[in-house]
Amino acid sequence: MMFKTIREDIDVVFDQDPAARSRLEVILTYAGLHAIWSHRLAHALFKRRFFFLARVISQVSRFFTGIEIHPGAKIGNRLFIDHGMGVVIGETCEIGDNVTIYQGVTLGGTGKEKGKRHPTVNDNVLIATGAKVLGSITIGENSKIGGGSVVLKDVPPNSTVVGVPGRVVIRDGVKIRKDLNHSDLPDPIIDRFKALEGELSKMQEELEGLKEERRKMNVNSNL
Repeated sequence: MMFKTIREDIDVVFDQDPAARSRLEVILTYAGLHAIWSHRLAHALFKRRFFFLARVISQVSRFFTGIEIHPGAKIGNRLFIDHGMGVVIGETCEIGDNVTIYQGVTLGGTGKEKGKRHPTVNDNVLIATGAKVLGSITIGENSKIGGGSVVLKDVPPNSTVVGVPGRVVIRDGVKIRKDLNHSDLPDPIIDRFKALEGELSKMQEELEGLKEERRKMNVNSNL
């Protein structure tokens, strides 16, 4: 079982990263992979209540990889952390299968509350660069979180979220492919500006029409 899991961890790198060239390169140089393997060891110790040793392992892993995963976090199969510098995953976070996380992502809490205080990320979710997912919320399966988004509320399945605070901009009930183009996301703010421009143009046309009517009335009165 352990060797099967390790093989899956390596295979998902080749599935997600076109820069991966060989298994040896992946095993020796991919910090995200090292962080996941270290976490599995730390989590096993954490469950057996070796809290101090588990935390030491997680901190050593953080020092070498730049990725901080609390030993208490529950992580499913085939997690892929790409360019993972600055990734933070909190203690009560739960991550499903086939999840992709990019650099600078935080799966954190919102304060000093007790109990479940970190996100639950369901299967097939992609969280893009710099996104912050905060609090005891749920990210539905097959969803995408856009780069730099701050998500504070539950996200339905099959959704795309962008913005600060995060807004659902796509939800079509169909599984969304995990190939998010970070430079081509819907922007609800720009969409609103465009709507306002349309309203202003319409008002301008109406104003010009009123001016024209007034000009004609003045001409007729002079006659």
